[in-house]
Amino acid sequence: MLVVDDDEALAEMLQIVLRQEGFDPALCHTGQHALKAFHDHKPDLVLLDLMLPGRDGVDVCRDIRAESGVPIIMLTAKSDTNDVVDGLEAGADDYVAKPFKTQELLARIKTRLRRRPIAEDDAQTIGIGDLVINVTEHTVRRGEEEITLTPLEFDLLLALARRPKQAFTREVLLEEVWGYRHASDTRLVNVHVQRLRSKVETDPERPEIVVTVRGIGYRAGEPKTEG
Repeated sequence: MLVVDDDEALAEMLQIVLRQEGFDPALCHTGQHALKAFHDHKPDLVLLDLMLPGRDGVDVCRDIRAESGVPIIMLTAKSDTNDVVDGLEAGADDYVAKPFKTQELLARIKTRLRRRPIAEDDAQTIGIGDLVINVTEHTVRRGEEEITLTPLEFDLLLALARRPKQAFTREVLLEEVWGYRHASDTRLVNVHVQRLRSKVETDPERPEIVVTVRGIGYRAGEPKTEG
C-alpha cells in the first residue's frame, strides 16, 4: 500500500495503524514523487491526499489511473467542494474526509481490497445491453473487443447486470458497491456512472448499458439478442 500525504505526522500515524492491520505501507510526501513511488512499490491500494505540494492529488490520481486500475482512496479536508468531484472524475474510487476515524478508513480500505466471492449459482457470463460480462474471468467484452475497467467499475456494472429488472437507488448502489452502511455522498455513484458510461456506452449521451431511471437511480440495459 502507498500513502501519499504531505502531513508527515498523519502519514506516519497511518503507517503504524496499517502495519497493525497486517498491511505493508510505504510513504510519500510530495505530489511530484508520487508516481515514482507508485512504480517503485507497486501497491495494491493508494491513499492519496487531495492537497499536495508541487503536483496536487487530482493530477497524481490522473497519472496513476492512466496506467493502472489499482484502488485509490482520496484523503481530503475539503469534502464539500468541487475538488472532491475533480478527484473522483480523475479516477479515485472513494474519499474520506479529514479528520477521520481510523476504523472508518480501515473499513473503506478493506472493502476496496476485498474480492467478492462468486456464488455457486452465479452465471459465468451475464449480458447487459450488447456487452458480455465474464464473472470468473473478470472481463467485459463487446463482440471481440475487451473493455478495460477498474475493479470498482466492474463491480458497479456487475451489480446492475445481476438484477436486470431492478431499478437501483444511489443509496443501494453505495451499499452494494462501496460498502457504506449509512447515508453518504451520492456524488460517488453519479461520477462513477459517468466514468463507466464513457467506457461501455457506444454513445454516452444516449446510454443503453447503464440506464437512468428518472427519480430513482439506475438500472441495467436490456440484453440484445441476435436476429
